[in-house]
Amino acid sequence: MSKSNKERKRREALIYHAKPQPGKIKVVPTKRYSTQRDLSLAYSPGVAEPCLEIAKDKANVYKYTTKGNLVAVISNGTAVLGLGDIGPEASKPVMEGKGLLFKIFADIDVFDIEVDTKDVDQFIETVKNIAPTFGGINLEDIAAPEAFEIERRLVEELDIPVMHDDQHGTAIISSAALINALEIAEKNIEDVRFVISGAGSAAISCMNLYVALGAKLENIAMFDVDGLLHKGRTDLSPMQARFRTSKHYDSLADALKGADVFLGLSVGNIVSQDMLRSMADNPIVFAMANPTPEISYREAIASREDIIMATGRSDHPNQVNNVLGFPFIFRGALDVRATKINEAMKMAAVKALAALAKEPVPEQVNIAYGETKLNFGKDYIIPKPFDPRLIAKIPPAIARAAMESGVATEPIEDWVRYEDELLHRLGADNKIIRLLHKRARTNPKRVVFTEADYLDVLKAAQYVYDEGIAIPILLGNEKTIQELRAELEFDGDVEVIDPKSDEQTERREQFANLYWESRKRKGVTLIDAQKKMRERNYFAAMLVNDGYADGLISGYSRSYPMVVKPMLELIGTAKGVKKVATTNLMITERGPMFLSDTSINIDPTARELAKIAQMTALAVKMFGLEPNIAMLSYSNFGSSENERAKKVSEAVEYLHKFYPDVNVDGAVQSDFALNREMLAEKFPFSKLAGKEVNTLVFPNLDAANITYKLMKELNKADSIGPIMLGMSKPVHILQLGASVDEIINMAAVVVVDAQEKEKWQLRKEES
Repeated sequence: MSKSNKERKRREALIYHAKPQPGKIKVVPTKRYSTQRDLSLAYSPGVAEPCLEIAKDKANVYKYTTKGNLVAVISNGTAVLGLGDIGPEASKPVMEGKGLLFKIFADIDVFDIEVDTKDVDQFIETVKNIAPTFGGINLEDIAAPEAFEIERRLVEELDIPVMHDDQHGTAIISSAALINALEIAEKNIEDVRFVISGAGSAAISCMNLYVALGAKLENIAMFDVDGLLHKGRTDLSPMQARFRTSKHYDSLADALKGADVFLGLSVGNIVSQDMLRSMADNPIVFAMANPTPEISYREAIASREDIIMATGRSDHPNQVNNVLGFPFIFRGALDVRATKINEAMKMAAVKALAALAKEPVPEQVNIAYGETKLNFGKDYIIPKPFDPRLIAKIPPAIARAAMESGVATEPIEDWVRYEDELLHRLGADNKIIRLLHKRARTNPKRVVFTEADYLDVLKAAQYVYDEGIAIPILLGNEKTIQELRAELEFDGDVEVIDPKSDEQTERREQFANLYWESRKRKGVTLIDAQKKMRERNYFAAMLVNDGYADGLISGYSRSYPMVVKPMLELIGTAKGVKKVATTNLMITERGPMFLSDTSINIDPTARELAKIAQMTALAVKMFGLEPNIAMLSYSNFGSSENERAKKVSEAVEYLHKFYPDVNVDGAVQSDFALNREMLAEKFPFSKLAGKEVNTLVFPNLDAANITYKLMKELNKADSIGPIMLGMSKPVHILQLGASVDEIINMAAVVVVDAQEKEKWQLRKEES
């Protein structure tokens, strides 16, 4: 990365943390507060009643306060990431970030607390004094060996779960990966020989857990900066001393000869390909130094074909990522009010993660990671962080282990209901957006940004370029674009095309002739065609038609009808589609919700409504979700004979007849569609009964567009769209004045749409 790019990334990080308000987390009310009555209940005099109940029985604090879902992330800033001892204030951004991960992955609320002391006794006393506020304590970024003592004593002296994630997170995740890697390598943990680079808290905890799984101490060779931990060393902590060996190795390279497992938790680029070639057959290599592993993934897999490789990086298979563990471990512990996180619970997490990697992978995960089908094997020994099953699989395993080991004070009785509650906890997060971006990165496409001479559009193009989401082609006034690029420090080999420039004369003429040939019998003259090719949207559409670009986005500065017209004239509809439509993906508290048709068809017929529903179903599947579609009306299942209601019922009849595999029903009122219990009670015959509806098809444009914009403004729901349905090529049109984030998301949609159309074309050619 160039110096200017590094500086720009630095500024972006600083702005991200500073704007629009400092920090990454905040406290929001969970109760009504709009009236004087609400305030009198929230505070004086009403608040006295729960206070008195808690005074009678301290356990009532879980009933009347947030304690049961509140975790403290606590650090003294003595071992922050790879930055070292930078102090408590400087550690706060990391602790806030950990709080954000707790929330988005497991719906756990967090207060981050930075303690200004390096004294072990003072630190422990501080945590004990504030513990009544919290349901759990996550210790973070505390230097060893003090971290071991702090955690041990707090676990003993507090009656709420305490865990130092730096120690146990990596240990738990890597243990799950190790179990599966050993199975693939057809080796027993009791027999294999381990070499470890690093002797800090994470390495020690990993090896303690590996020993609990069956590893033999005599088969372990651990190295720190001073070399091998051998029997003659007197400079080791008690935790490190456990792993002293009587064997002699001259170096890490010497120890790796014939070894079965390498665990790296030290520094980057200290292992060579020759060192890996010297290991035993089917070697297991976990190179987890961050951001630079002990040996890069590409070098490692190039060294030998039988290697099973994992790193801490997200851009390669088998990422050992702590986010697979700590949110879900605390979720399970909180939900049974565990008094501690014990070894049984950690082992339960290990086994649940290992088992999950062997189960069939949901299509949503395959899509997100650009895989045809992830299967248990050398390149998939641990679940992916975006796997939606984690929330329903790991916490129940933790909760059961807590109950069986006697540390649960509020046991779970209805496990089906509990798992259902877990799945509903994460409806409001932006996971689907992260999945969308992740999938786009797997195979980025060339996307024309037709209005790149507008600052926000160019900012979005810069982001997708830097993040590898798309390969932008910048269309617009070249002088303006270059000036804005300089202002943004938007470097890189990015193509800029000015449709009106002399350099594009030949291409304009070529495009004009092609356009004229296709439209000359519809009143278009050659002169008209030549004029059109000086307009950005006509020119951009021809770039896509010509195959020079894979897709485009437009509409930031022009009205929707003005942008749609050239797309329909030049790109046209897909085979079998007479009318295009649009859907908007809304990120709501109940999860992703698709709304159709929000932009084009004013009053569709029954057959057109059915086609809109069918096209929307394909779009929903493109995002890795199974569509449950409600065809909305003011009536329920034929209760009205009005033509408007009958139109919807006829559309449903058509869908049931010709698309029986699509889970769709109606006509149905919106409240019944969104309340599955009410729908199941009143209309148990419905194909939607008992299901979570995630797609709403409206009877006309009025209803769809008004609903979409109300949801966006009143609920501040994020929106992706309008996503074009039924076009022959990936062209998508922004809302006028779309935000930078909206443009970025739509660019990702263009890429994913192009990926899907490419796959469809390949299947067509193969058949």
